Amino acid sequence: MTTKEAILCVDDEAIIVFAMKQELKRHYGGRFVYETALDAEEALEIIDDLVGQGIEVVVVISDWLMPGMKGDEFLIRVHDKYPQIGLIMVTGQADDGAIERAIQQAKISTCLKKPWRSQDLIAAIDDILQKAS
Repeated sequence: MTTKEAILCVDDEAIIVFAMKQELKRHYGGRFVYETALDAEEALEIIDDLVGQGIEVVVVISDWLMPGMKGDEFLIRVHDKYPQIGLIMVTGQADDGAIERAIQQAKISTCLKKPWRSQDLIAAIDDILQKAS
């Protein structure tokens, strides 16, 4: 059995996670399972489900400003439970304190400003994948 790897995109705007998922599929094709979540709680459940199925979550890309749990808090929780997952935060309006917290406590590899450029997102993911191999 081959292990599948997954990338999870989290944003409270459905159009954004859909666009990001399409962008990643165009670039990486069938190499990954692509999952999306519209809030942090849903994302945490998806990660647990994937891990339970033996699918390795390699990258989580999360927005910062979401209802309920903000992106920095969500990414810190992911890092605490699954420190091997590469984390990227995307934001249109995170304050410097939130970005600093995400860097220090969640060990995010990159914080991209919205609207992100496709090549920056792909480069950030490739960097995580390279470090993991």
